[in-house]
Amino acid sequence: MNSVVVTGAGGFIGQHLCHYLVSQGYKVRAAMRCHCRGWEVCDQVEVGNIDSDTDWHAALNGMDTVIHLAARVHVMQESEADSVNAFRQVNVDGSCALARQAAVAGVRRLIYISSIKVNGERTHGTPFRADAAAMPEDPYGQSKWEAEQALKEIAQKTGLELVIIRPVLIYGSGVKGNLLRLTGLIRRGLPLPLASVSNRRSLLSIDNLLDFLRCCIDPPAAAGDVFLVADGNDLSTPQLIRKLATAMGLSARLIHMPVGLLRFAGRMTGRSAIIERLTDDLQVDIEKNKKLLGWKPVIDVDSALAAMVNDDPRFRS
Repeated sequence: MNSVVVTGAGGFIGQHLCHYLVSQGYKVRAAMRCHCRGWEVCDQVEVGNIDSDTDWHAALNGMDTVIHLAARVHVMQESEADSVNAFRQVNVDGSCALARQAAVAGVRRLIYISSIKVNGERTHGTPFRADAAAMPEDPYGQSKWEAEQALKEIAQKTGLELVIIRPVLIYGSGVKGNLLRLTGLIRRGLPLPLASVSNRRSLLSIDNLLDFLRCCIDPPAAAGDVFLVADGNDLSTPQLIRKLATAMGLSARLIHMPVGLLRFAGRMTGRSAIIERLTDDLQVDIEKNKKLLGWKPVIDVDSALAAMVNDDPRFRS
């Protein structure tokens, strides 16, 4: 039986992943920054803050695979004066310390959860591919790219099998951020001036991500490679809003406003980043996953959005 360490196990993805792997028969150990009371999913190990000095040995001892979720994540409003260094301490230095100690402990494979931000913030008619040139635009994306390169060097020197995964926006029960705020606007019946947006964005259901991670634990073909992962059903922002509203049993109130005017309003209000995410394209190509690993999404977007709404009371209140 394959044994798996999940770092960042207390987060949105980590909690889902631990439950899922246990249900699939894996021996799972949760590596957490601090002890979580009431955690009954699997064994947990407290590792403290993540940086170059983190001691991972208790979490790694006797384990086969590490799925490394723990990271300093991207935030819309950065509070750190030196955000570049703050991201590097966790996402680069902390990840490298984990990889080196994993190799010493005899761990076979490290699955590193990177970010589509390594590829860039937007596409222009051609979806990103895993072999496309990296073009990160912010400190978070840059730190993830640097971590990928450093981990590849460690893997080459130690023989540790490395799998890099760059997911797009992930949704599901427990999700936070812009998607939760968007559903709040839909629930309150506010008119949304997005009917004229004709973009295409790739999304990723938590169920599809979990299944893809499982597919990356054992196959030899996954080792040493990079994968982009998504649902395979890209949506425009108006389509997403309508599907969310349908899942919530509501009507979407979409009104037309020229996209140029939306972008101008974003610049005037300091919300350009939000408007760009609502109007830009960001698509990924997942054909490599199908051909190399035989993987295909296990749930369609309508079923996944309905499950998110049904399983999370925040979307119904």
